[in-house]
Amino acid sequence: MLKMWHGDTGKGLMAECKLCSIASNDISKELGVCLKCIRERPMGALPIAMLAHSRSRTAFGLPEKPPKDPQGILCKICVNECRIPENGMGYCGLRKNEGGRLTGISPEEGKLSWYYDPLPTNCVGDWVCAGGTGAGYPEYAYCSGPEYGYKNLAVFFHACSFNCLYCQNWQFRKETLEPHTTSVHELVSDVDEKTSCICYFGGDPAPQTPFALRASRLALEGKKGRILRICWETNGSMHPGLLDEMTKLALSSGGCIKFDLKAWDDNLHMALTGNTNKRTLENFSRAGEKIGLRPVPPLLIANTLLVPGYIDEAEIKNIARFISSIDPDIPYSMLAFYPHFYMSDMPLTEKVMALRCLEAAREEGLKNVRIGNVHLLA
Repeated sequence: MLKMWHGDTGKGLMAECKLCSIASNDISKELGVCLKCIRERPMGALPIAMLAHSRSRTAFGLPEKPPKDPQGILCKICVNECRIPENGMGYCGLRKNEGGRLTGISPEEGKLSWYYDPLPTNCVGDWVCAGGTGAGYPEYAYCSGPEYGYKNLAVFFHACSFNCLYCQNWQFRKETLEPHTTSVHELVSDVDEKTSCICYFGGDPAPQTPFALRASRLALEGKKGRILRICWETNGSMHPGLLDEMTKLALSSGGCIKFDLKAWDDNLHMALTGNTNKRTLENFSRAGEKIGLRPVPPLLIANTLLVPGYIDEAEIKNIARFISSIDPDIPYSMLAFYPHFYMSDMPLTEKVMALRCLEAAREEGLKNVRIGNVHLLA
């Protein structure tokens, strides 16, 4: 039976680490292990954490882990690089091996929904992007300040290449295995004269990057001679070649790529998301190489969710050092946590903790850093 999650409004509950037996309200009962054990005893901690991922995926009929059938069809769209067996599906739940060919979605058909979001909006990059600030006016923005009267076409993809146990939009999993798809032309037809940007998020764009690229090119071709920014909000796990295509579209249109850098320690990233962060960090560096081609508005933006008990000052310090090594002017936002999905027993992010993380990021040389969702801070 499918369990429903509603969040706890910040009332942290005492849970015990199944490895070291320490009890604390900084431990997620579903995850089952503490931060110290994840960092220092990963061989024992990760198998426990992965049980939570298995439970959370089987509840929605999704594969517990990326299939690696030696005789299966290789999919290289994202970091999982599934080898999908006959009559099986990939980790994202979008592609199936039927009769020796991959079916489900394509550059012409996807699983998604969308809506108009009046500008300025509350997207991750609104504090630095063209739509929220007028950065890049007049080439990339309609006015020198927030674009009142214009709108963002917010495109939500109903699948993901990661499996975050605290997912803030976990409901998309209900749609992943539904048989219906939407054509790329249906999406593009909703790009009207007051649409000044398209932002892909979810879920995540990564598993459906070919569709998003196709839609973006069609939309830009149909709106030649006027501003239409292409933006991405992603975990950064797509194939590097696809990232290059995304970067080109963002650069030429005045859009940005917003990377969700969830954790620095790869073991911690595995425990929280079920996946490695190596491709994400490599892709972030890869996109960072293009920053000098268009400094304003910023091409690259980063954010991290401050998950209580797990994302601490040490994580933020390492992430900030990494970002700063690429370019200290890259905007970095730390977001307050709200309890959701399989970590609904965790508390809200405490204000004092968020401020310590803010200072840690600044100490590593970042010049453009802030705390987002401050209304959620405890």
